[in-house]
Amino acid sequence: MAMATLRSPSPILSSTTKPKTPQTQVPLCIKSPGSLKATLATSLATATLLLTPFPNPSLSLPPSSETPSYTIYYGTAASAANYGGYGGNSDKKASAEYVYDVPDGWKERLVSKVEKGTNGTDSEFYNPKKKQEKEYLTFLAGFRQLAPKDVVLNNLALSDVELQDLIAGAESLESEEKKDENGQIYYVYEIDGVGKHSLISVTCARNKLYAHFVNAPMPEWNRDQDTLRHLHQSFKTVGNASS
Repeated sequence: MAMATLRSPSPILSSTTKPKTPQTQVPLCIKSPGSLKATLATSLATATLLLTPFPNPSLSLPPSSETPSYTIYYGTAASAANYGGYGGNSDKKASAEYVYDVPDGWKERLVSKVEKGTNGTDSEFYNPKKKQEKEYLTFLAGFRQLAPKDVVLNNLALSDVELQDLIAGAESLESEEKKDENGQIYYVYEIDGVGKHSLISVTCARNKLYAHFVNAPMPEWNRDQDTLRHLHQSFKTVGNASS
């Protein structure tokens, strides 16, 4: 009986391929969590700087100015016949009938005799940077006491075309009656018109009606409101109001 000869498998056929073990790449450096946070923070800061536009100087608001200083103006309310031109009386303080504050840097406008005689303008100052921003005073003789507030305002408008237009197009008009420490009555008006704001203070003394105006276009009003209100509140008559 023939015996089968067992042959060992061929080395070529019996060789098995061993799977390759994946090689793990070792990082060159390992960052600590703190270092990683610092890197992220730096990256975010850099991105913020790159994305944030630089301010445009032309669009920036003007820097806030220092506290304004004022000069007291002494008004004499002289009649047109006795008006001495620019400067008025040589000693205005001694003969003053009213006072109000004027911001340093504002200019005085020369009031002519004709203007004084027609609408009673006695004094006027304006901002040279914007002449429509101004304060002025008018007076009328022959008034012993104030009429009702609406009547007084309408009478003032009769000789002031700008005031007429302001009242006609007013978005709001407020009026109030106040008394000073001596009991003297003042009518206070605030008019918010089309592109313009006005503060008016009216009182009677020495048989005269005095009206102090502070006017400004809306851009100047929004910028200088505190200063303009100070001018408005600074007006008062002086001396013996009953004389």
